[in-house]
Amino acid sequence: MSRYVSGRFGQALLVLWAAFTVSFILLQVLPGDAILIKFQNPDMGLSPAQIADMRAAYGADMPVWQQYLHTLGNFLRGDLGYSIQAGVPVTELLSSNFPPTLRLALMGFALAAVVAFALAFLSSLLHFGWLKNALQAVPSLFISIPTFWLGIALIQFFSFHLRWIPVINPGEWVGLILPVITLAVPISAPLAQILIRSIDQVQTQPFVAVARAKGASRSGVLWRHVARNALLPALTIAGLLFGELIAGALITETVFGLNGLGQLTQQAVNNQDVAVLQAIVVISAAAFVGINLLVDLLYPLLDPRLKASASKNSRGATA
Repeated sequence: MSRYVSGRFGQALLVLWAAFTVSFILLQVLPGDAILIKFQNPDMGLSPAQIADMRAAYGADMPVWQQYLHTLGNFLRGDLGYSIQAGVPVTELLSSNFPPTLRLALMGFALAAVVAFALAFLSSLLHFGWLKNALQAVPSLFISIPTFWLGIALIQFFSFHLRWIPVINPGEWVGLILPVITLAVPISAPLAQILIRSIDQVQTQPFVAVARAKGASRSGVLWRHVARNALLPALTIAGLLFGELIAGALITETVFGLNGLGQLTQQAVNNQDVAVLQAIVVISAAAFVGINLLVDLLYPLLDPRLKASASKNSRGATA
């Protein structure tokens, strides 16, 4: 089992290193120079020598391979560099912008899980064929709706038409209602589809027929016997969807004008603030890798067969 855990941690670290390396290369080949964009402005009155000193201070005059090693070493020490545009450490910007994004992502994921479970289990319990087919068609509709369009449509309907939820100076929690719905709807669709298929497959297993033969109700069999086995594939897709959740949160924040990583990313792209963009990419990758690592570690706990297989492989490798 320890070999299984260490292997998953090793894979997670490898993915993080790859995300850092690829993002560094892509950001280096972008046209333009953030330092020149900010300091070559005639209004600042800086001489070419002073601009060269600024480039040296930010390490932009070093060869690319030296910049890579220097940046990688700083990241390993927790130093994410300085924002050229803001003139403050990147960690300071992230500490003020990451919590709102994390709150939005977690609330969106929670709502998406509730919607997915409701669609999957209701479609399994209902006896009316037409209603069951209608519920099973909802995820296909949800997954086809672009996030930015859904956000604009919700603002138009609930804020401007019905005037139920204000978008100008809303309260802290009221202002999250529409963004959370916007984020949850497309994420819930694939999760619901996997759950529906898993429930249908598990219900064909012999142990379900045995439980029904012993007099268990249809809902009782669904909750006590089918649900746990059907959750395993859904757990995998949930981990993958969390990575999309971060990207969706950035788009949603931009649509609704919320403070968070979305606004910070937009400003960094406009100003080519490489240090900020690098940190956001690595943090997003770390969130994606972390949640999938957690899913991998939970799998053996939920399915004893995987735990036994991991232990057997570990003993075989030791022998």
